[in-house]
This record gives sequence, structure tokens and C-alpha cells, in this order.
Amino acid sequence: MNMRVSAVQYHLRTIHDFREFAEQVTHYVKTAVEFDAEFVLFPEFFTTQLMSIRDKEHPQGYSIQELAQFTDDYLELFTSLATEHGLYIIGGTHVVERQGKLYNTAHLFDPDGRVATQAKLHLTPTEEENWKLTPGEDLQVFQTEKGVVAMLTCYDIEFPEVVRMVRAKGANVIFCPSCTDDQHGFYRVRYTSHARAVENQVYVVNTGTVGSLPTVDFMRANYGQAAIITPNDIPFPPRGILMEGEVNQDMVITADLDLELLDKIRNHGAVRTWRDRRTDLYPDWT
Repeated sequence: MNMRVSAVQYHLRTIHDFREFAEQVTHYVKTAVEFDAEFVLFPEFFTTQLMSIRDKEHPQGYSIQELAQFTDDYLELFTSLATEHGLYIIGGTHVVERQGKLYNTAHLFDPDGRVATQAKLHLTPTEEENWKLTPGEDLQVFQTEKGVVAMLTCYDIEFPEVVRMVRAKGANVIFCPSCTDDQHGFYRVRYTSHARAVENQVYVVNTGTVGSLPTVDFMRANYGQAAIITPNDIPFPPRGILMEGEVNQDMVITADLDLELLDKIRNHGAVRTWRDRRTDLYPDWT
């Protein structure tokens, strides 16, 4: 079974209202649809673009706490696009409020209108100290028509235990929306995405924000490049990259994931890292 995925290198720029945001999002989704994508991945924190809006009530723009005010509009937009085009959309992450706390939350929009969420589990110092966000409390996987997937956001991919747990729960594809402001952060996410693909013999689909928001603190600089990452074995490209974008360019990349190949290399590959793990010494999860 194949899964065609697209990843959006979302270009952040100052906007004036939610309509502009919706038009830009719709453009990327329609681009992916033209390539017959079944899944579309947006980056982490791309909805911070809404913080650049200035109106009478917010002459200096919106704060991270006020970003949650756009949640209903965000959900309506992506639910509509997913159902209209009959595809799954990983709507990057959006900051949502629950019981007075803010969570950096990935959303999976289903073609039938359902919405599933996964809050980011590991927070960076900026998220924790400057934006006062709260880490997620649970780890989930999600059943789709193409199989089980997981959503692990940016810093989450740098923790091998988490990816091992979602693989043990059946996930074959890890969608990793990210947002990094320089090459150091970018390569931390990229290199660990490769490591997780090798360790667990899974696909990792990653993308990040590009462009800049001059009026939004901590979003002034972005360094991003989408990549569709594979295990490193003979059926796959030697570098473990099925497709990647051009650094810091506004674009969408698309590729097919052969899910049956994962089973083949787990049982007959040059190495069998998933099969050969020592659960007698380090259990996957309890």
C-alpha cells in the first residue's frame, strides 16, 4: 500500500486579517491536491502568522496568549479543506487553551470531518519560559485509511523513547511539524529524524516554517526545509531522503511512501533494528 504525502514549506509574512491566512493555506492545500496528495503536512507554529494582524483592539498585534482566540476559525478552515478535498491534513500546530493553560497542539483533520489532536510533549525554553506553554500529558497514535500514524512536534523527535513508543503502538509514519530559527536547531531536528527512521524502520515526514514575522517576538527568523525521510536500507535512497525541498523557499514537496517495504526490511533487511531491540532490557512502553 502506498501513501502519497505532501509537506508545506510555509512562508511566514505579515498579514492584515484571517482572510489572508485562509487564502494562503488554501493555496498550499490546492497545490497538494494537484499532485494527488492524500496527506498534507503544515509546520509547527505557522499560525503565529495571525499574531502579525493589527486591528483596533490589537494595534501592536496579538500576543501568544491571544492566538488561541483564532482556534474556532482555524478548526473551521482546516475541517472544510479536508472534507472538501477528501484528504488528511496535519494542520501543523496551533496554540489552544484548555482550562486556563496553553498547549502547542498538532491537529489531524480527517476527510470525514473528525479532528484528532496531539499536544507537544517536550517544550523548548522559549515555549516554557517566554510563552508560558504547558506540555502535553498523553501520547497517541491515529488510525487512518492508510494505516497508523503519529504526530510528534519538533523537539519531540529528539527523544528516542517517544518514537519507540508510537512504533510499538503500530505507527509506520511519523509526521513531524517543526519550527527552527537557525541551522543549529534545524539540524538537531533533521539528524534526529534520520536516527528515529533508522532505529524504528519508519518514515518521518518533516517540514518547517520559512520567511519571517518582523513584528512577532521569537518568529523573526526561520530556517526551514521539508524532507520525507526513510530508513537506510537497499530498497530506499542511500541517504535516507525520498524527497526534500530547497532551503528557505516557499514550496510544497510530494512523494509516495511504500508501506509494505517497511515490513520487508524489518524482516529481511540488511539490519533489523526494530526486530532486534532488547525489550527484555528496555521495554517499549507500559
